[in-house]
This record gives sequence, C-alpha cells and structure tokens, in this order.
Amino acid sequence: MTQPEADLRTDVPHAARIWNYWMGGTDNFAADRAAGDAVVRVYPQIAAMARLSRGFLIRAVRHLAAEAGIRQFLDVGTGLPTMQNTHEVARGVAHEARVVYVDNDPMVLAHARTLLDGGGATRYVHADYHEPERILAEAATALDFREPIAVMFMGVMGYEPDLAVVRSIVARMMADTVPGSHLVLWDGTNTTPAVVEGARRLAESGGVPYVLRSPEELATCFDGLSMVEPGLVRISAWRPDSADVEPIDAYGAVARKV
Repeated sequence: MTQPEADLRTDVPHAARIWNYWMGGTDNFAADRAAGDAVVRVYPQIAAMARLSRGFLIRAVRHLAAEAGIRQFLDVGTGLPTMQNTHEVARGVAHEARVVYVDNDPMVLAHARTLLDGGGATRYVHADYHEPERILAEAATALDFREPIAVMFMGVMGYEPDLAVVRSIVARMMADTVPGSHLVLWDGTNTTPAVVEGARRLAESGGVPYVLRSPEELATCFDGLSMVEPGLVRISAWRPDSADVEPIDAYGAVARKV
C-alpha cells in the first residue's frame, strides 16, 4: 500500500480534516480551519454535531457487538482517527472483532498505518464509496461475507448530490451481505435554516459542497431493512446514555437485513 503523495493538498480544504478540526483534533491545516470557521460563524452547533456523531457511533457499535453479536464491521468513509474508533469500541466488547476502514483521503491513509495489525483484524481500503465493487472485493480479503457484517456510513453521504446514487451505493454494499447483517447510517439534515446556511458557507469557503437531506429522504436508504428501535431519529436520541438529549440537525438509524 503506497501513499499517493500528489493528492495530499494542504492548501485546499478537505472534508476529513475539517471534521477533525470541528472535533478538536490537530490533523488539519489553515485552509481546513478557515473553512470550518466559516461554518461555525453561522452554525456554531457544528462542533456539538461532531461530538454527538461520535457518541452515536459508540452506542451503535456497542449495540451491534454486544446485543446483535456482530463481529465484522465495514466502516465506509471513516475519516481521520480520533478517540473511540470503530475497532476500539467493537473490541472493547468482543476482542475478536474485525474491522475494515474505507476512505479516499491520503492523509487518512497515512494515519491508518498506525491502526493496522499483523493479524489482519484491522484493515484499510483506500477507495471512494462510489467504487462499491472495489470496496467489497478488498474487504472480502479480511471479512467473511458468509457471516453477518455491519456496514457503516457515518456522516458522509451528503458529498454525493444525487439521492438515487446514494441509495444505489447503500443497496449495492448491502446486497453482498447475509441476513443478520446491519446498516448503520447517519447524516446531516436540512431541519433548521442555520444548518442550511452553514452548508452554504462551507461550499463558499472552498470546502466540498455537502447536501443536507430531510429525515424522510434519509429513511429511503433503509428500504428493505428492518429498523432497530428507536428507528430513524436525531443521533443524540438513538439509545442515549442519559435523559438529557441535545437537539441537533443530524439523523441516524441502525437497521437489520432479514
């Protein structure tokens, strides 16, 4: 696996690094911080969204590993490692859990090397989610598709402007999985004027445009699957650890293939 150095542009805002900045990380550059600040000025809740999205990931993965018995995870569009990554959460429940991460950012690729282990329990695929066939083929070298797999899209599908394409990607990824597999997906939603303005500012500042969809549109990505309670809800309200639920413009769900 070689790093495509030519693609590592530090002067152009990049989605994974902007998100890292909002999460309080240090793996970002001036262009990323400028784009991130442009959003914060009109939508300061973006930092809370970043934090709450990690909470959703933790709760969803714990549920899948502890209650659904899932031991294989395919995390598509993972972004830069922070704290409580998918493999850490899953193995906190089941040490034998296997995780394949997918991302198209060369900076993520560099960081992924620190996650890889000699036993192959954690793998990284350098690919775009528009390449489901490639992702599935490479993931199959580490995951057993005869057993249930959790396929995860965590706040990344807004980078594809066409909902039909989003649905086709999700459907193709799930098609190769067996019954008992799960889909975990969350995304930002167009549920307040402030978050819509934040998305506009992100595009104006040079960041990759992000399409905010309605919860009803996101729900169509789960067609044919059985929703796990409480269904598609604000990510802060999905099996929260406390009764104090922050309102946020992001919805997510976990659903089972039957």
